[in-house]
Amino acid sequence: MDPRTVELLETSFKLLAPRGPELVDRFYAHLFSAHPQVRPMFPQDMTDQKMKLLASIQLVISNVRNSDALFEPLTNLGRRHLYYGSEPAHYPLVRDTLIGVMCDMAGEAWTEDFERAWTDALNLVAGIMIEGQKKEQASPQFQSLATDKD
Repeated sequence: MDPRTVELLETSFKLLAPRGPELVDRFYAHLFSAHPQVRPMFPQDMTDQKMKLLASIQLVISNVRNSDALFEPLTNLGRRHLYYGSEPAHYPLVRDTLIGVMCDMAGEAWTEDFERAWTDALNLVAGIMIEGQKKEQASPQFQSLATDKD
């Protein structure tokens, strides 16, 4: 990522980091309200899931200056998401919902530059995760599971 995008991500996240639990609460409320079809992919008790999402966002922000460090953890995250029923079409829903919640929470402090930076970053994250899903789909373990279901 270019230095300007990195700076925008870090600056905008500083606005929201103190309200991290609220961010993930609002994110899931909006996601499930706008896209109820994704709700069955998640556990009934969302406590751990919310902590995982917040930790994932923090992982991205803390490594945004060294995005190579994100490749392996995001690839593995994508592999795991395959088993939850995640599909490539879900990533834009997540991206747009998260950015919308960030914008709402930051209020007037939110800028179009922040939105572009987060869109770019989340598209990069989604791309890596989707590649992880594709690798997992091609794996003998997944092929074996798929064959067993038939």
